[in-house]
Amino acid sequence: MSLFSYFGHGSAPAPSYPSDLLTLNNGDSLRITFFKHASFAMEVAEKYHIYIDPVKEYADYERLPKADLILVTHSHYDHFDRAAIDAVSTRHTDIVCDRTTAEGFESNCLVLSPGKTAAPRDYIRIEAVAAYNTTEGHTDFHPREREDCGYVLTLGDTRIYIAGDTEPTDEMLSLRDIDIAFLPVNQPYTMTVDQAVAAVKQLRPRIFYPYHYGEVEERTDTTRLAAELEGITEVRLRPME
Repeated sequence: MSLFSYFGHGSAPAPSYPSDLLTLNNGDSLRITFFKHASFAMEVAEKYHIYIDPVKEYADYERLPKADLILVTHSHYDHFDRAAIDAVSTRHTDIVCDRTTAEGFESNCLVLSPGKTAAPRDYIRIEAVAAYNTTEGHTDFHPREREDCGYVLTLGDTRIYIAGDTEPTDEMLSLRDIDIAFLPVNQPYTMTVDQAVAAVKQLRPRIFYPYHYGEVEERTDTTRLAAELEGITEVRLRPME
């Protein structure tokens, strides 16, 4: 039996944004709403709202439910947008980010470096995972020493890996028991299709969402990506360009 029950596509929180509705194995619902590029949202148990790398250009955050938790992977403009964060935040919102992004906040935020963990809410545990480039000539895009982050979110006992901007790294490939994985697939800044295929074969998630593609000249061959992972995992292609 699959870990998740898939109920199809919905329209929460706004009709213009596609979403998937899943059931976590503790019985809670998980709705993933897709905005664009690296920006998406998760709603847990129809109650808790989590936003990942909100960017105001990609969604109308003024109209969306206020955030319980915001995750920012790194400080690049297509991941960190203070205006979007302000639009969806309240004084009760927890913000988790890397140390470079933290420089953009006057108020408190929870800063994680790779390898560190936190549990800002009783329903979620967060593990920061190093995110960086490894290919010669690309390492300045996301240098290891800057300590950009991906995150593993544990909701109940379901583990969701949001990689941020990275190529396959030792830290990524050592992860275990990943149920859902979001891996970036665009060149020259993150993974090639071949790198993503190899990473998914190592991680073995139940569901793989390619994300952070588009907005560059070289288009990502998502058709080949899905074909090469047939029988390995369920690849779900969602409109993230």
